[in-house]
This record gives sequence, structure tokens and C-alpha cells, in this order.
Amino acid sequence: MALLIFGTAFFITALLTPLMIRLGPRLGIADAPGGRRLHHGVISRLGGVAIFAGFMAAALLVLALYRPPHGSSDQILLSGVIAGAFFVFVYGLLDDILDLPPMPQFAAQFAAGIIAIGFTIFIEKITVPFFGVVTFPWFITYPLTIFWVMGMMNTINFLDGLDGLAAGVTAIAALLFAWHAYRLGQDRVYLFPLALAGATLGFLPFNFSPAKIFMGSTGSLTLGWALASLSILAPAKVATALLVLGIPIIDVAWLMLWRWRKKGSPLIAGRDHLHFRLLDMGFSTRVIVLGYYIFSLTFGLLAFVISSRVYKLIAILALVGVTLFILWEAAKNPKTAD
Repeated sequence: MALLIFGTAFFITALLTPLMIRLGPRLGIADAPGGRRLHHGVISRLGGVAIFAGFMAAALLVLALYRPPHGSSDQILLSGVIAGAFFVFVYGLLDDILDLPPMPQFAAQFAAGIIAIGFTIFIEKITVPFFGVVTFPWFITYPLTIFWVMGMMNTINFLDGLDGLAAGVTAIAALLFAWHAYRLGQDRVYLFPLALAGATLGFLPFNFSPAKIFMGSTGSLTLGWALASLSILAPAKVATALLVLGIPIIDVAWLMLWRWRKKGSPLIAGRDHLHFRLLDMGFSTRVIVLGYYIFSLTFGLLAFVISSRVYKLIAILALVGVTLFILWEAAKNPKTAD
């Protein structure tokens, strides 16, 4: 079953991506070099359509084969993942076509958070070292869930700056989510992140440097929503997500403060993401992307190797410290100071 779901997502995405490569420029949904874009030639940004198609086909196949009882927890949760993915896909496609300003995107992300809550995909309980399981009241659970969904979607959106970066990191996170859910005996839930991994890996060969296609907002928002929702569906996967995506999450938080202090608004675009700063320091795209992969995989595996919640907290704090040090050193480089 696992091979069928993974293979369905992988092959549908891999087969559709070459079509999207040709279709994007013909429809005018493509990026030309210039400004922050350092690639060569006009490149389609319809890759997210292929990713979404592969992921959705495999996800719907899971529901068709397993047919969870109507009204059951699995049926509600997995239907919510699909409903939210459809919503962000439609918005992302509109954004890729119309190049919408930032505020509508934040509104769409907020709406995605509401969809998550509506399908009971919310962060209600967390395990805190020294305190055990803490259960939140609704007035904390709902804002926390919306913040998590919006934060994850922005993280992947910001991460999509170098060829293969967002797709590869998402694939690593999805595989670890699937492994974790399988170990917990979630025989339906684990297939959804496995489908996501298949779709991203089917896309990655076309997106790795030098990219033949970009995922666009359609892809980054779909991946962000999928990671946000799937990370909530099993105990301790939020901690796994924090470890796997620690560097880009901290980069987003740093970037918001940096832009606010330097430019007066966190919404002003620029080449001040960590991966761009490393690029300006002389590192190649492939070295940076592979470095992200190694960090994400290494810290993600710690979530499985370390059983103690205290040691997991220490690992997260160590990741924060390493990332802040890298950000601080990159910020001191004259080429990346502005």
C-alpha cells in the first residue's frame, strides 16, 4: 500500500511536470531573469500544479481504498487536509496568474487556519518537559493553530528562493512525518505525508539546480499547508517539524525583525533570506541547498533517536543557537548588510 501511494504521487507529478514546463511560458505564467531572479531564460512557475495533482491523486486514493467510517476522526482529519489543500491551491494559482500583493496572501493563509480548526486539525495538547501534557483551552488552541498554519506556509514560501530548496526540505520533513506516524500505528495518516514526499520527489529532479521549472505560490502554499496540517495529526510531530524546519523557521522570524528594523515593514521583499545571504558570501546554490538538506535530515532524525523530551528541547535550543550564529555572521558580511 505504501509503495502504491508513494508511486502514484511520484509518477503523476513526474509526468505532469514536463507539461507544466512548456505550458507556463505559453500562458505567461513564467519568470524572466532580473531583480532578485538570477536564473537564465524564461522559466515556468506552474510546478505547483504538478505537485498538487500528484499529492491529491494519492491522497484521494488513500480515502478510496481505506474508506474510513463517515464521521470518524480519521475521515474528518484527512478530509480537512484535502479541503485545505484545494483552497490554498486555488488561491496560489490566482497569485501565480495575477501576481497579487502580500495582504491577500495573508488573508488566504488565515482562512486556511480557519479551515484547519473547522476540521478539528488544531494544536490542543503539547508535552512540555518537566510539566508533562498541557491541554489548552479553545482561546489558546485556535489562535495557536492559526499562527502555526500561517507560520508554516510563510516558512515554505520564503524557503522557495533557491533551486530545489523548498521541495527537498519538504520531502525530508514528509518522509520523517510518515515514519513517525507509522511507528505510532496511524495506518491511514502515515500515507498522507508519504504521498506528499512522493509528489515533491517527483518534482525535485526538474527543480534542482539549474531549475527547469519553479513551483510558484501554488506549490509553496500547498506544501506549507500540507506540512502544517500533517504535523498536527500525530503526537510529537510538531517537535519533529521544529527540528526539521528549524533553520527556515528561525530565518523567517529573524527576517521579520530585520526588515522591520531596517526597512520599516516586514512585508517588503528583498534578497535578505539566509540562503541569499549565503549566496552573496560566495557559496554555490548546490552547496547551500545540500547544506540545508543535511541540517534538516540530521536534526529531524534526532526526534527519533532522542526519546527524552528534555534532550529534544536541548536539541531544539542547540539548533536555534547554531542558526542565530549563522544569521549573525551572514548579516555582518558587507554584501548582505542591506
